[in-house]
Amino acid sequence: MTLDPVHVDSIADLAAYLARNVDDTDHVDVAARVWADFLDPLYDPDGRAVLEPVDEKRLRTVDAEDVALADAPFETTHGLDSGTINPTTFKNGLVVDLAQAAMAAAPSDLDLHRRRSIVAATHVNDDTVALEEPWRTVDEGYCRWRVLQVPRVNRYAEGIVHALALYLAESSHALEHAEEVSDLLVLDGPLYPVELLNWRDRDAELQALAEELQPRSIVENYIRLVETFVERDVPLCGFVKNPASKRIVGTLREGDRGVDVPWTDDTALFTQLLERRADGGDGRRRGPENRRTDELTFTNWFLSRGGVDATVAADGDAYGVERLLDPELYETCFFAVYEPQTDVLYRVETPYAFAREADTREAIARQILGEVAARRGPPEAVAKADGLARISATEKSSLRQRFAETLDTDEVRRYDDVRWGEAE
Repeated sequence: MTLDPVHVDSIADLAAYLARNVDDTDHVDVAARVWADFLDPLYDPDGRAVLEPVDEKRLRTVDAEDVALADAPFETTHGLDSGTINPTTFKNGLVVDLAQAAMAAAPSDLDLHRRRSIVAATHVNDDTVALEEPWRTVDEGYCRWRVLQVPRVNRYAEGIVHALALYLAESSHALEHAEEVSDLLVLDGPLYPVELLNWRDRDAELQALAEELQPRSIVENYIRLVETFVERDVPLCGFVKNPASKRIVGTLREGDRGVDVPWTDDTALFTQLLERRADGGDGRRRGPENRRTDELTFTNWFLSRGGVDATVAADGDAYGVERLLDPELYETCFFAVYEPQTDVLYRVETPYAFAREADTREAIARQILGEVAARRGPPEAVAKADGLARISATEKSSLRQRFAETLDTDEVRRYDDVRWGEAE
């Protein structure tokens, strides 16, 4: 125990002070004003529409039990995820991250679940060393692996190997097994590789890296994935479990709109809009006591062209990748859904190619709503893919040790590694 009772009481006093001086009673009214006045469409200071409804702008509700028990629009769903061991730096100067991607099916397909794509992304400061390897197959053809050597950089080596390993494994596995999907594919995460797209808005070194062939080829995989599913007329969407976008609140803060935006990100704004409370008569605004939990709440579909979504907008350059379809078909569309039992908000994304059709976007929404209501969390196929792709803490430690032994070097350890040990 590191806190004595006097310390606990002092912290309680601090909380009471903050409660007296930070008043959020007007946030609901601000959210209502933002919803009513600024999102149909939302313009940036240059007059460009960065957000607009695909259909009628509205906040919607559905009975959680009814939608959970309703017949699902899609007979089968497939989920895709990629997990990594996290970036590891060795004393010989090598920086490595290893990612494995897996696709899951609901109902289960054990033959598909066995298949893996594994990528080891490496960074080395010696320009004379070549570590690139093409795809090789193992496990009777069920698994394939490759080594990717990332461009040499002065900073960000760990973040770069992580992003390239993760997104290459995920996108290549999705393309490799696209034909397995007959009804709906749900990516565990955003529709496009937002971390790579963000490099263009970072400092000069990452901007320069964004022009390299490797990140562009990975972005191209996602563009081709959209084209593949559009051509096959099979819907594709992304299920974002921890949305962190600031595209809307960031745009609202730009220019003189006459509104003070109190939220740190879009998730806080949509949660404010979608959380519903019963009249408990005690004036409480927070906590689970008065929250309505019998209904899921969600928004209409929006077309997003702000932030990283600008890259794949019709007037964006798609990271320099040639688009084979009408450019507007690649634009990111999304809706937000709030699950009140767990007090969590999710974001569901799909290309405009699917969102433009009312029946298709409604089918995707009903599928996701039904599974979120039934599971109080991600859809079954996403949860299965997450379980298949996840590398446990013990496995991460073992794999790093195998790397160290094979490379005849040691991992660079930091004090937190000693203090906290391995953690998920």
